Amino acid sequence: MSTDDLKKYLDSRKCFKLICGAGNKNFKEITKLCALYSEAGCRFFDVNASVEAVNAAKEGFKIKKKENECFLCVSVGTKNDPHLTKYKINLTKCNNCGLCKSVCIEKAICNNIIDENICIGCKKCISVCAYNAIESYSKGIDLLKILPEIIEKRIDCIEYHIISENDEEIEEGWEIITKLYKGALSICIDRSKSGNEKLINRLKKMKSKCNNLFMVQTDGNPISGGNDDYNTTLQAVAAADIIEKANITPYIIMSGGTNSKTMDLARLCSLNVTGTAVGSFARKIVKEYIEKEDFLENKIIYENALKIAKQLVNTV
Repeated sequence: MSTDDLKKYLDSRKCFKLICGAGNKNFKEITKLCALYSEAGCRFFDVNASVEAVNAAKEGFKIKKKENECFLCVSVGTKNDPHLTKYKINLTKCNNCGLCKSVCIEKAICNNIIDENICIGCKKCISVCAYNAIESYSKGIDLLKILPEIIEKRIDCIEYHIISENDEEIEEGWEIITKLYKGALSICIDRSKSGNEKLINRLKKMKSKCNNLFMVQTDGNPISGGNDDYNTTLQAVAAADIIEKANITPYIIMSGGTNSKTMDLARLCSLNVTGTAVGSFARKIVKEYIEKEDFLENKIIYENALKIAKQLVNTV
């Protein structure tokens, strides 16, 4: 698939992007998700920036013979990006109450240990801990080390998360990305760290320094998906409205609290967005099926999940 093919897809204004999780290294799950959602009609996929995640996604496409129909994006970010932040339990403070484990939708906690390969940084565990026993740490990425080997795998897009107030750090990463990669680029924004005016000026400056196909993903409320209502997706649509009015790029994809209501709300607000990127909600609604070891072989289980996935994809 070429950049021109991706542009044609974006121009259709029917883009549904599945976010497998920027910090998700559950490679078996990635394969299952990519197989399921590619058959459900999704054509754009976002995975962790690792060769293993790229291979896992491509294996999913291959299983359903969709490898020539799907676009693959990898996500990289600045230090302390919430999508790449991980959590650990301080055992000296832990009271073994089990609340953190009960709220972890990724099932990343076992025996008071949080598996960093499964943790997506949603912060649900830390929000319920009454003993301040859960601590965060950043999983930074060496772009110069990891990107060349990923690019060799023939990806279709790199998404750069700029959730930081450090302009120098953002510019340094952007320079590396634009020098190494000539394909499509997506910038994932979060207004919580920057005012609207500063954010818009930053995006315009970044766009002026590259000739790539340029997208903006408006992360309204990062890693907040799960509920299927208008309030949950409100900030994703509001952020898209701000970027659309700034006239930076015609390619705007909503994310951060996205669900089946996102495109409906965007249409009610008369937004001409490219589409929506759905992560937590898309994974949640099929999770009970995906977790089955024989998911891809069990026709009944798979078809039940496929019906649910199709309904979500068709909301765009």
